Amino acid sequence: MKVLHDGSANGIVLPLVRGMTDVIVQAPPYLGAQTRAAFHAEALEQLDSLSSEPEGGGRLVIDLSKTSGMDSMGLSTLVLLQLRAAERRRTVCLRGASEEVRFLLVMTGLEDRFDIEARP
Repeated sequence: MKVLHDGSANGIVLPLVRGMTDVIVQAPPYLGAQTRAAFHAEALEQLDSLSSEPEGGGRLVIDLSKTSGMDSMGLSTLVLLQLRAAERRRTVCLRGASEEVRFLLVMTGLEDRFDIEARP
């Protein structure tokens, strides 16, 4: 994989990596009201870049390994990304989610909307 972009918005570094059919977006340390807009915009841009993949191919991988928590705004951002991906017959994978984030997904009944990969 190679690094496509190192961008920052509001002091948040969002390194992006592209694999064969995956686009990986690093989530901020806390996904909430102050960080969601920049993260959402960057993740949407990368999701849209999968349009060159065959129909239903490719997935957006959100790396949560450095994310310690999120609030309802952060959670809604993940849901919006998943809905956009589903419209394009793509999937969203949450990689390396903390116990707190995984608990939040279970408590809200959202864990089945995402592919979830364990921390590396």
